[in-house]
Amino acid sequence: MTVDIYQHTSTLRESIATQLQNFTAKPLIAHNDRHGKTLTRAAVVIAISKQANSTSACIYLTLRSSKLRRHAGQFALPGGKLDPGETNQEAALRELLEELGLKLDSSQVLGTLDDFPTRSGFAITPLVVWNNSTENIVPNPDEVARVHEIPLSELTDPNLATFEETATTPILSIEPPSVGTTVYSPTAAIIYQFREVALLGNHTPVAHYEQPDFAWR
Repeated sequence: MTVDIYQHTSTLRESIATQLQNFTAKPLIAHNDRHGKTLTRAAVVIAISKQANSTSACIYLTLRSSKLRRHAGQFALPGGKLDPGETNQEAALRELLEELGLKLDSSQVLGTLDDFPTRSGFAITPLVVWNNSTENIVPNPDEVARVHEIPLSELTDPNLATFEETATTPILSIEPPSVGTTVYSPTAAIIYQFREVALLGNHTPVAHYEQPDFAWR
């Protein structure tokens, strides 16, 4: 029987926090993409949570509602664009509450990853947070069609990621068994960097990876 080393414990929290403290996240200069276009600031959350009916740690991946105007029916991490005057942290925690009914505060933020410029016009700042809540999540049906719990043990599989060559830079995708289908960048790239930095201690950049055409809209 294989033992899951990624249990939702204070030891794991300390380990991930240390890895993130040793990592210097790269912001986008003036929030411009690789072509100089000004991007809209947004923040997403990688919420390290206890898997339902288990002691294993997982992260939440949502399938966006078909009712949404942008990126309907696509996989995403909880998050969205910043409201006027908001910080990345404030926006990320607000979106987590609005989408999943999960109320966490700044003391649970462990660190950030590199900003990711999207083809659809956003500069995404990923925040890693520790979910110590004992409450069940309550997905907002207006925004979330489904929630997947991806065990951290799946993310360290050496075959997790696929790199599809293009005329420019590769498209990074992942296919976690718990999801059962392919997840593309930008979400895949952000999750992959979380795995590299927070779980494996590798300072692996991902902002250069391309996104499939459907993600541009």
